[in-house]
Amino acid sequence: MKRLLGVFLVFAVFAVPGVQTALGADAQEYFDRGGVSFNEGNFDRAIKEYTEAIALKANFIAAYYNRAQAYYKKDLYDDVISDCTKVIEAMPDNAEIYNLRALAYFQKGRYGEAIEDETKSIAKNPTFVVAYHNRGIAYAKHGQYDEAIADYDRALALKPDFIDANYSRGVAYLRKASKDFEKACKKGNTFACDNLKQISQ
Repeated sequence: MKRLLGVFLVFAVFAVPGVQTALGADAQEYFDRGGVSFNEGNFDRAIKEYTEAIALKANFIAAYYNRAQAYYKKDLYDDVISDCTKVIEAMPDNAEIYNLRALAYFQKGRYGEAIEDETKSIAKNPTFVVAYHNRGIAYAKHGQYDEAIADYDRALALKPDFIDANYSRGVAYLRKASKDFEKACKKGNTFACDNLKQISQ
């Protein structure tokens, strides 16, 4: 068996509806340009455009929201956390923004905070499939494979064709099994040693 591939967080782009209206025309223009740049994959330019919009309208929450997503695409996780926190202060019931901040916490190795934010995301939207999946990955990083598998189960119950959750659950089962094989191998069970070797290859 080949070495296990890593599991991957699921990132989704969300727009914030309705909050950018009635702002200055210049700020709106920069915001719109940022959206075009983001969709073109030019995240540096998108960040610049959103920053200009915020400079003109400091309370432009949609610009903070979208800039956070652009920062994430550039692996600027501290900036993601900062912008997400700003959005959360204004929109505490928005499930998607907790998920985005959780992704940034995860990438920085702050798995406990990632779990906390995904839990908040799920509390705001109990059918948010991506949040269950991503919390499962954070649990797995803690070695909490039962909790991870339970979250993958929930994701698949909501979306049976969610292939990423199928894959992540399979990896979690294998990693959980490897811990049992390792214990048995240390106690002299040669079959466990053979299986552990196969999983590790």
